[in-house]
Amino acid sequence: MNKNELVSAVADAADLSKKDADAAITALVDVITQALREGEKVQLVGFGSFEVRKRGARTAHNPQTKEPMEIGPSVVPVFKAGKILKDSVARRE
Repeated sequence: MNKNELVSAVADAADLSKKDADAAITALVDVITQALREGEKVQLVGFGSFEVRKRGARTAHNPQTKEPMEIGPSVVPVFKAGKILKDSVARRE
């Protein structure tokens, strides 16, 4: 599902115009992004949580040349699914 499909689905589910649904989704993404940028954790009970983790420096290999190369430390966003979401997806199979 891409963003346009998500906007349409949210608009239908919440009885909103597509313009309002798009504004709401954009605002949600912006607020989560800003919170992560500030080092905060965002928890949506039952759905999951977004947080930032620090990844240490490591040695990797260039896939083309097989040469070892150093990759510096970085900060990455992480999503961890909540129990209700996990159970809901697991029942699909």
